[in-house]
Amino acid sequence: MTNTENQTRKEIIDKQLLAAGWDITDCTQVIEEFDIKVAISESIHEDISEYSAHQFSDYALLSKDGKPLAVIEAKKTSKGAEAGREQAKQYCYNIQKQYNCRLPLCFYTNGFEIFFWDLENYPPRKIIGYPTRDDLKRYHYIKNNKKLLSEELINTDIAGRDYQIRAIRAVMEEIEKRQRNFLLVMATGTGKTRVCIAIVDALMRAGWAERVLFLVDRIALREQGLAAFKEYLPNEPRWPKPGEKQITKNRRIYISTYPSMLNIIRDEKNPLSPHFFDLIIIDESHRSIYNTYGEILDYFNTISLGLTATPTDIIDHNTFKLFKCEDGIPSFAFSYKEAINHVPPFLSNFQVMKIHTKFQDKGISKRTICLEDQKKLILEGIEVEEINFEGTQLEKTIINKGTNALIVKEFMEECIKDPDGVLPGKTIFFCSSMSHARRMQKIFDSLYPEYCGELVKVLVSDDARVYGKGGLLDQFTNNDMPRVAISVDMLDTGIDIREIVNLVFAKPVYSYTKFWQMIGRGTRLLEENKIKPWCPEKDMFLIIDCWDNFEYFKLNPKGKENKQQIPLPVKFVGIRIDKIEKAIDINKNKIAEKEIIYLREQINELPKDSIVIKDAAKSLSNLKDNEFWEKMSHEKIEFLRNTIKPLFRTISQTDFKAMRFQKDVLEISLAFLSEEKDKYSTLKDSLIEQISELPLSVNIVAREETLINKAQTNHYWATATNDTFDELSLKLGPLAKFRNIDGPETGPAIFDFKDSVFLKEMIEFGPEHESISISKYREMVETMILELTLNNPVLQKIKQGEAISESQINQLADALHQEHPHITIDLLRKTYNNPKAKFIQFIRHILGLEILETFPNTVTRAFDAFIKKHSNLNSRQMDFLTLLREVIIERESISKRDLIESPFTIIHPKGIRGIFTPSEIDEILLLTEDLAA
Repeated sequence: MTNTENQTRKEIIDKQLLAAGWDITDCTQVIEEFDIKVAISESIHEDISEYSAHQFSDYALLSKDGKPLAVIEAKKTSKGAEAGREQAKQYCYNIQKQYNCRLPLCFYTNGFEIFFWDLENYPPRKIIGYPTRDDLKRYHYIKNNKKLLSEELINTDIAGRDYQIRAIRAVMEEIEKRQRNFLLVMATGTGKTRVCIAIVDALMRAGWAERVLFLVDRIALREQGLAAFKEYLPNEPRWPKPGEKQITKNRRIYISTYPSMLNIIRDEKNPLSPHFFDLIIIDESHRSIYNTYGEILDYFNTISLGLTATPTDIIDHNTFKLFKCEDGIPSFAFSYKEAINHVPPFLSNFQVMKIHTKFQDKGISKRTICLEDQKKLILEGIEVEEINFEGTQLEKTIINKGTNALIVKEFMEECIKDPDGVLPGKTIFFCSSMSHARRMQKIFDSLYPEYCGELVKVLVSDDARVYGKGGLLDQFTNNDMPRVAISVDMLDTGIDIREIVNLVFAKPVYSYTKFWQMIGRGTRLLEENKIKPWCPEKDMFLIIDCWDNFEYFKLNPKGKENKQQIPLPVKFVGIRIDKIEKAIDINKNKIAEKEIIYLREQINELPKDSIVIKDAAKSLSNLKDNEFWEKMSHEKIEFLRNTIKPLFRTISQTDFKAMRFQKDVLEISLAFLSEEKDKYSTLKDSLIEQISELPLSVNIVAREETLINKAQTNHYWATATNDTFDELSLKLGPLAKFRNIDGPETGPAIFDFKDSVFLKEMIEFGPEHESISISKYREMVETMILELTLNNPVLQKIKQGEAISESQINQLADALHQEHPHITIDLLRKTYNNPKAKFIQFIRHILGLEILETFPNTVTRAFDAFIKKHSNLNSRQMDFLTLLREVIIERESISKRDLIESPFTIIHPKGIRGIFTPSEIDEILLLTEDLAA
């Protein structure tokens, strides 16, 4: 372990600076022991040495003009880095005073830990590595040139809905308050991506960000993100361009999948600075980013913005913790219920049809198989009594073509269809596996051959034909055909296709988060300027639930709790540590020494370019000294178990089949050492089965034929020693990847029994639906007026656009009232939700001559226009306007005095006077007068 400060600098810090592009031998880049002159107080009278008026910074990192950009204060590894904090701060302020220059950025370190302090801007934070010269230059430029975000307008052409503006403003206000972590919880289809693009646009225009990373979890979402940024920020250069693999450093917008970015930051040949980005957006922030991909967020020293559609009461507490929402409250939230209850709605509501087959409900057995199918089984020599499966085993241990065919037929009968009423509208079928998806496709093709195999396509993430222009996903999105996309996980989340009108759950779902993400594929409404022929209108979509998913989540609102799996490398090392401890406890020192050698080899194989490993450098440095291993104690064992074992989660490039085999062998050897006979016997039998599956027809396997045959005998195991297990692990582990290479295929039983519908019904789930009585009344009025138009001269004049007098209007009203006594202006206003409309407006609306908005729609449109015009409103002002809109809709009127009374005093004690300027109040009063007139 490094002891002196000088050793720390030479052996650790100098190398870290070199990795960031700083040549410490070049005095135009770095000056060690940088001389800083300081004033001496006149009150000091004792002898003053020649160094009393000087301070010496361990390192000064210089700009091209020779001015210090940053200082680094170094401490030896045995000291905490924080010991240099105040020292480094003094150096920065004294340099600023001496050179009359910008305040340098401040770093302090003990080699293992590095802290970055952007004085007067942000508190200190731990970082992974040093910035490059370009990074420091960019930091200073942003610091000195950024504009006030509170004065920056939001581009409402990108994101102009009121809740989107509130979300953007909430983030911008907190960034200005020096917050660095944000979480937006917004229902699928409410425009999370557009909100992010508008935030990026505002931050770039205001000079707060130059480079942005947008992280997604799938290639299809990367393509979708690239298209969105191209549409709304066409002049900002993006990465990657089509066909680009290597990262380039001259773009502004970077969109990447988690695995791609992980490979980039681990690439030592083309390193990417941990300070390269000014903002990272994490799309669909969920559990997966805490495991391997959490390394990406640990690596980059930047503002992070997480996005999720998961409802706030379901979000895993780790998500809140990751984005520093310690109280469980996100930076901004807008739910599905809020979106569909808005007037007009921002998202589409849905209906649910539950379809259950006889086999799903009662299982497959002699009792449920029809006589015709039983006769076929007898002719094939199959005993009917031997067939006995539960309904829940379908698509797992048994496949029945008849059940899948029935689901397809029911879908084609019940689905929402295109305007011609023949073909289904755009549909996603959610299947349980690749083979399930292919089977469903074959059934569609065989039942409906007239569509020549173009009606249905299977879209899965590992099929290269899915991606790019003209790929299957592009065809499904932009072409008339295919109408049905059969998906296995790929289309469950993130895909944005507004024309989806049917979702078919052909599999059970146990994750509530995933369930709502899947429903979210259908919630988007159409865009008026992008209508497609196969879907000219959409006010509802249909979910066909074939597996009781809605019933399941009624009974289990949070779904099934997923247990976090321990990665195989972590398990493997954990067993080895357990074996070392056991061997020491029973004085089997030679076994312990041997396992320690193996453990040290495993530790040496940890990926040194991983940020997790770099961050654990201090802990790992303890293991380099032989002294640590010579006298192994329980305290050291606990250190290995609690600190070192978790680091093995970073291993991703290895032969996992070999590792699994070696782990099983090691587990057997531990049971043998511990004299756990039952466990030893069970594990041994499992391992013998694995060994028996090694194919001797493969040359490299055949070389170990003798050992393979011996390892399947009782004598071999009866005389086994620790060396026996080592030999098995060493020689047969690398062959595990050949298992089953020529063995018979095993899988579920496949039948084609005729199935029938056991239950088919519409069920209620989620948001409330429209009142039937009102819709029936409206239908009656509209039918009556359209019928009367054939003979009524006044209605005919209105339809032809001719002017009519007030007396003719009254005459028409009387005629309608005589036809039906309940057709009154008051009832019409209530039915059409417009208390301000006149009788003639209702008639013109019914005849299709004008669009009569509901009063809530009129109010909402007016407020949306006002907010778009004033996109610099802050969050509190937005909240006030939202409340004002709701009050006007509810009361249908408002007075000036109302605005300084409850409920407006909840937002500010002085109501509107405490939030807006006099000129702004005048504008708001004009708005309310127009609406309440």
